[in-house]
Amino acid sequence: MFKKILIANRGEIACRVIKSAQKMGIKTVAVFSDADRRALHVEMADEAVHIGAAAASESYLVADKIIAAAKETGAEAIHPGYGFLSENADFAKALAKEGIAFIGPNVKAIEVMGDKIESKKFANDAKVSTVPGYMGEIETAKEAVKIADEIGYPVMIKASAGGGGKGMRIANARDEVEEGFNASKSEAKSSFGDDRIFIEKFIVEPRHIEIQVLADKHGNAIYLAERECSIQRRNQKVLEEAPSSFLDEKTRKAMGEQSIALAKAVDYESAGTVEFIVDKDRNFYFLEMNTRLQVEHPVTELITGIDLVEQMIRVAAGEKLSIKQSDIKIDGWAIESRIYAEDPYRNFLPSTGRLQRYQPPAEKTENGVTVRNDTGVYEGGEISMFYDPMIAKLITHAPTRKEAITHMATALDSFYIEGIQHNIPFLSAIMQHERWISGNLSTSFIADEYPDGFEPQEPGEKELRILSAVAAAIDFQGNMRRRSISDQMHGKAVNFAEMRVVKINDTAQTLRVEQPDSESNDLNIHYISDNGDAAPVMVSSEWWFGEPIWSGTVGETKVAVQARPIFNGYELSYNGVAAETYVYTPREAELADLMPFKEPPDTSKMLLCPMPGLVVNIHVKEGEEVKAGQSLCIVEAMKMENILKAERDTTVTKINAEPGDSLAVDAVIMEFE
Repeated sequence: MFKKILIANRGEIACRVIKSAQKMGIKTVAVFSDADRRALHVEMADEAVHIGAAAASESYLVADKIIAAAKETGAEAIHPGYGFLSENADFAKALAKEGIAFIGPNVKAIEVMGDKIESKKFANDAKVSTVPGYMGEIETAKEAVKIADEIGYPVMIKASAGGGGKGMRIANARDEVEEGFNASKSEAKSSFGDDRIFIEKFIVEPRHIEIQVLADKHGNAIYLAERECSIQRRNQKVLEEAPSSFLDEKTRKAMGEQSIALAKAVDYESAGTVEFIVDKDRNFYFLEMNTRLQVEHPVTELITGIDLVEQMIRVAAGEKLSIKQSDIKIDGWAIESRIYAEDPYRNFLPSTGRLQRYQPPAEKTENGVTVRNDTGVYEGGEISMFYDPMIAKLITHAPTRKEAITHMATALDSFYIEGIQHNIPFLSAIMQHERWISGNLSTSFIADEYPDGFEPQEPGEKELRILSAVAAAIDFQGNMRRRSISDQMHGKAVNFAEMRVVKINDTAQTLRVEQPDSESNDLNIHYISDNGDAAPVMVSSEWWFGEPIWSGTVGETKVAVQARPIFNGYELSYNGVAAETYVYTPREAELADLMPFKEPPDTSKMLLCPMPGLVVNIHVKEGEEVKAGQSLCIVEAMKMENILKAERDTTVTKINAEPGDSLAVDAVIMEFE
């Protein structure tokens, strides 16, 4: 077994590999760029080596620097994680030449399966069912249009060297192909250094289901059930689960056996994933094989009890698999939520900055339920514009899918982040969505259910009752604290009932709040309506001021509510709903209704930068007349190019930015007539 390994990656996956290596008694070496000098993976590793500037092209993507770091520290093997050099055959060859083990598959598998064009040709020859499409490289946009016409719409335009949703566009009609081709080609070149593009038929209402395989150097290979990754946005996975609620045992077995046949055909070794598109009739088509560890591997680990990183290290060291296919059993259900630094209310555009507060839910296994958080950040750390926007992966495991969803919803409500925008409200909203709960999924789920983007969720009756009760409880404790500090009423508790009006957005609820026992924080909340008092609800919590999560019970319901102080109130977040709440006495509520409303400034004649980013191109000039939908400029952030378009017919009067400018969110790029 290796005594020391180097992790050629960063962030949560570097931390994840370090944990398994440490469990095995193996020393670890981290590498870091200028931007990651104080990163968590650097702190966790036994040693760390600086490898260059912040840009990945000058650090994590430079094989020579990685190899030099391994030789300098005496690392016998390198784990590449995912992304960066993980599927780079030249890197694997260079390691072999230096006598350093690559914790991944052989070069043949990387070359054949790592190239989407070649992998499809290979799969076709191996009689694996593949999606109809054009298998060759496409040189020009005109050629792309011709090929798309022949395949039939809709089509998927994809980067051959792509991954993580980058370099991918769907064209539903002829006029969308040229722009999609050019955008995919440009994005692929900046992300992978390889701008080759191919086109295939887009399967309508598809489900994205993948099979985890594990193979050794001795010809043994097994599959570890499936993962469903159908909840995607811009072809980037958002939620994953294992197993899939859609597959029956017959289909699972057929997909698994086909995956093993493909793996053996390329003499595969290590962990790998065979991805399939599955239609509504459970017909499945080979999509690609990822010759590396997948981001979503934790859900497989939790339902099988197998540490995939440990197995990869053992295989690379020459050990035989100690697990047989008959040993693989599916235990319960696991769900993974990807926590991203992005603004769900601004079309999920990237958000960068410092994590002023970072308090994830506690990792634990209790009563058959596991909460796990794979992360590479810490409170006070910075989310950089140079890398992927992932903050963490939150995973829950429970005996059933319903229980896993319930515990995921609570865990998301307990995940507190300040300083940047994040997608937790969106993930929380999905946990409450009937279509998700029912398992009626497809890769178009987000586009179908949120066609106009994700908007702040209005609280329903359940949320209003819970948020009103929590707001009243917070207010009551605040009053008790103030009385104690100022020695009003000699610090004694007030045992009589207090009337309060809780305003949440545009709604108002009158409550009577009682403290039945002065020695306890428990309260009785009476909801008052035109028909009189409802039966009291007991509210109980150990919450105290300064804690960002109000955790307790409202009636029989256990809840976790995020509480952010705002002027004269709190912003409470629960079940994907974020609502400004104010608690008044009846007289204060009357006066509050008389307060004037301040209108927000008019920005309708400006193009604002929707996220921190780099201006790649300006497509218009001052004085130019533009049409609605016309491309105005391209802004790049976190390796994704975003095309900003005109919302109406107008004339450009002033341009305030130029290519190469680094802009803050809401910076004015240009102004209109």
